[in-house]
Amino acid sequence: MTERIDFLRTVQPFDLLPEDVLREIAELLEEVTHPREAVIYMQDVSKLRGLDIVVAGEYETFFYDSQQTKRLVEHCGPGCCYGGISVLLNKKRSLRTVLAKKGTKVYFLHRRDFRGLCQAYPAFFEYFTTKYGQRMLNDEYAHFVKLNQGGVAQNYLASDQLYSRRLEAVELRDIVACPGTTPIQEVARRMAEARTSCYFITDAQSGDITGFVTDITLRDKVVAGLLDARQPVSTIADAPVVSISAQAYVYEAILLMFQTKTRYLLVQGEAGTYVGFVSRNKLLSDQAQSPFIFIQSVKQAVSGAELRRRWEQVPDMVYQLLDRGVKPEIVNQLITSISDTIALKVIEGVIQELGPPPAKFVFMVLGSEGRKEQTLLTDQDNAIIYEDKANEQREAVRAYFKQFATRVSDQLNDIGFSFCEGGFMAKNPKWTHSLSHWKRNYTEWISESNPEAVMQFAAFFDCRYLYGDATIMEELQAFLSEQLQVPHDRFFYYMAINALQFEPPLTFFRNIRTFTVGSQQVFNLKKTMTPIVDLARIYALKHRIFLTNTGERLAALQEQGVFSDKEYHELLQSYYYLMGMRLKKQAVQIISDKRRPDNYLDPKTLTRVEEVSLKEIFKVIGDFQLKIKVGFAKIL
Repeated sequence: MTERIDFLRTVQPFDLLPEDVLREIAELLEEVTHPREAVIYMQDVSKLRGLDIVVAGEYETFFYDSQQTKRLVEHCGPGCCYGGISVLLNKKRSLRTVLAKKGTKVYFLHRRDFRGLCQAYPAFFEYFTTKYGQRMLNDEYAHFVKLNQGGVAQNYLASDQLYSRRLEAVELRDIVACPGTTPIQEVARRMAEARTSCYFITDAQSGDITGFVTDITLRDKVVAGLLDARQPVSTIADAPVVSISAQAYVYEAILLMFQTKTRYLLVQGEAGTYVGFVSRNKLLSDQAQSPFIFIQSVKQAVSGAELRRRWEQVPDMVYQLLDRGVKPEIVNQLITSISDTIALKVIEGVIQELGPPPAKFVFMVLGSEGRKEQTLLTDQDNAIIYEDKANEQREAVRAYFKQFATRVSDQLNDIGFSFCEGGFMAKNPKWTHSLSHWKRNYTEWISESNPEAVMQFAAFFDCRYLYGDATIMEELQAFLSEQLQVPHDRFFYYMAINALQFEPPLTFFRNIRTFTVGSQQVFNLKKTMTPIVDLARIYALKHRIFLTNTGERLAALQEQGVFSDKEYHELLQSYYYLMGMRLKKQAVQIISDKRRPDNYLDPKTLTRVEEVSLKEIFKVIGDFQLKIKVGFAKIL
């Protein structure tokens, strides 16, 4: 007994207790020995019976993240106490995972007696609460503790109707319209009378709707511009008018509004006639809290710091959407809409700083961003095309756009869209050029193909307009369509070879082939998906389809009879099943593990159903790679 008392005198906070109390405690202690190394407590799972005091050996304590990687490892040797904070402040659940080393000996004090000491001796109690407070100053420790305690994330899915409700079920407003010859003043009077913020303008002869006027139009063009209100309303009308089918879902309407920057949509009935119109405010007000309210908050952000905070909230939204069963392709669209909105805010801000561009231009996005398939592990892939100018203007024009591109890329990097490691971004002078220069680029890539060039520049065939003069992009696409009408066997041969670079990770014995990363055996989800992206791209270019999204490409190819219904559905389901797994894993890494996400997946973390599904997907991909090999590789 004397040995135990002597030991307790060396252990904090027992050294604060009177001698007679130590004698009583010594009698209450139970001696426990761990004959072999074993995990004895699991974080936030194991209920603790009391306090462990290590006498000999060692406890290794840590947090497990979602990949079962040890985080914040600590080694507790003789004299170390474990369990006090958990009993007092975590409803008896172990805050951390504890591994007892072989031969470790501990004294165990029941929680009833431990709590009695805390109530009787304030200094004893304060030792544990103070230690907890000090640990919570560590951001990583606090993160895992809050995670274990079930920290509530913001709910971005207040209404499932967002994804199941069609516009035909929404209360539409009646269309109010007048000929373009109507005086502005009369239109304003009618708007006030009808209590509407939007009035549509029709062609005087055909009666077709050609434009619209809003309260903002009247404010900016008439009042602020001191315009004569007796002029025809056609002189200030906005265009084009954007319409959508009444069969479309609410989320599709809101996405279309953000993509086209319009606040109003005309809604078409079955016969193709307009049955009413709907405003963005109406649709958003119906969603008390949704991803689209979030996008609106991004649009209203006033600083780069605020945009960065918004982007950091996206993983929470992604996880909740996927966890509620929202389709991965919808989640992709939302991520793209948010990143597009951020990029547009940055671009418009830089133009305000530098002044109006000296030439028409297009800011285009490439790769996964160009395909509208961004994940949470994303970098910048963008470029600039500007109109050709006379020789004496070229240097000034190029100087402006180089400065413009650098500022945009730097600000995007600060927000969280990291620089492209391969340098495929507008900040690189190589990818900011005139339209004629870009035409020469594409001509060279198509007509003078080699394996390295096709692999390196494939992302440029996934380019998408984001900002600027859309006619420049249209001219480039028309040029590409003309180029691709000529047989380019070598180009498609190397595209096919590129699509065969990554084989599905399936062994001869139908096991998932892995490689080592750290302490795990994993496979790469991104590379597993790449053959489907490549396959859709090569067939789309072959048939001069200039859609960039993989799902949209596959649908267009199915419509043209290139793929059968069965092939289309197999590829589509395979692609978005993998995308869902990839997005959810990345969200968990960011939210739960507080680490940069990656594309690796450990097969041991899969359920049996997931494993079987993946193996079937790998087989589908392998079959289609064979189709590419037969269809394209034979042409040389």
